[in-house]
Amino acid sequence: MDLIYHEKQEASLCAQHCLNALLQGPYFSAVDLAVIAQQLDEYERETMAEGDLDSPEYLSFLQQPSGNMDDSGFFSVQVISKALRVWGLDLIPFSNSTVATARQHPEEEASFICNFKEHWLTIRKIGAQWFNLNSLLEGPELLSETYLGMYLTQLQGEGYSIFVIRGSLPACGAEEVLKYHPAVQSRRPRLLSDVREQSNQGTSSGGQFSQEDLQKALDQSRQMELSSAREDEDVQEAIRLSIQIAESAKSQTSLSGGHQVREESQINQEELRKKRQAFFDRQSEPSTDVQQNSENLSNIPQESSVNQEHLLDTGPSVEDIDATEDAMLAEAIKLSMQQP
Repeated sequence: MDLIYHEKQEASLCAQHCLNALLQGPYFSAVDLAVIAQQLDEYERETMAEGDLDSPEYLSFLQQPSGNMDDSGFFSVQVISKALRVWGLDLIPFSNSTVATARQHPEEEASFICNFKEHWLTIRKIGAQWFNLNSLLEGPELLSETYLGMYLTQLQGEGYSIFVIRGSLPACGAEEVLKYHPAVQSRRPRLLSDVREQSNQGTSSGGQFSQEDLQKALDQSRQMELSSAREDEDVQEAIRLSIQIAESAKSQTSLSGGHQVREESQINQEELRKKRQAFFDRQSEPSTDVQQNSENLSNIPQESSVNQEHLLDTGPSVEDIDATEDAMLAEAIKLSMQQP
């Protein structure tokens, strides 16, 4: 189907689209057809000028706009007919007796041109198949031979003027291809007006739909951000716990067998031993009061046992001193154990 030449409607240039679809190529432009229309206008003016130039008919003709074209791009049947004669083709009305066989067996013809209310369209056989090349369609429409006669009858009923094209059409690339590889069409082409309407509706509804999608996307994005933040917190907590576990394991390893910890433990124990030894040394020295009492006792002449016992009672006994030393030693050991 892509090999078939088909022009889509632009402005009111359906006559140009119709001719190019018939010839299967961009053979005519709007300028070309405008030149033909001007030539026809000049010929008609000259024909009218053969009579009385001052006649009301002639003066009225000069004031009337061209009947062969207008500003919208419409061209008359006369322009179409003269453009086809350039290619040696004749435009014959469907009702003409010379083409009576076309009414009975339209599938035996090569092409038709139809006109209704200033709109032109082409129906042409390419290869062994018929196609409706209406420029108001989004693409060529495949027509069966059976449906061809029915379609022409339908167009006549709708008010279309049908013309049979007689003559040799120029060769086209799609002709040979479709002879050996017939076209297959899964669906009928739509009217351009329907395509544009659906496109506009799709754009309008698409805008609203995309707005909803945008809101959903924003909500999903926020949820993903929150989830990501929670995951980051979980990761950070896992890292923190991992570090604590690693430090704890390291600390336990050091306490259980680390060389440095053993050295520090030995140093602390040595200091503790020294402190205990110093304390014991201080405690082993007699106090000044005891020494003085001993000296006084040695200097006193021996008297009666009663007096001596009385003098001895004036100071602490040996048992009391020993008890005091034991208490002090216990307290010192307790304090030394509490020191780091």
